[in-house]
Amino acid sequence: MVDAKALVDIKKTQLAKCLEHRSEFQAVLDNQKLGIALQTLGMTPIYGVREPIEAGTCGWYVWCGPYAPDADFFQPLHVSHLAHRLPIILPYLGLAVGHKFIIDESGYEDVWFEEQDK
Repeated sequence: MVDAKALVDIKKTQLAKCLEHRSEFQAVLDNQKLGIALQTLGMTPIYGVREPIEAGTCGWYVWCGPYAPDADFFQPLHVSHLAHRLPIILPYLGLAVGHKFIIDESGYEDVWFEEQDK
């Protein structure tokens, strides 16, 4: 579990990332789930895509390294577990629906927005 000060720091970092990329802030909650390809953890680069939010989810899908279109590629994971599993993505989770990112441990960052199909 992340302590209260760390949560405040994460939120400040997320707000700063939103400002940097001209995004509305859309908070994620610890009890929400995201789709993550757990079998890819440790690979690079790290990709994130925020889709429309559905019941119980925050809309984020995250994977590392190559993408695979397999039906079981993504597994559900509560946001609260990211601080231990993949903390590098925490600053990006406040970005609004339609945002995507590619990052790595060396400091590479590419963040962009794509309109969602209605």
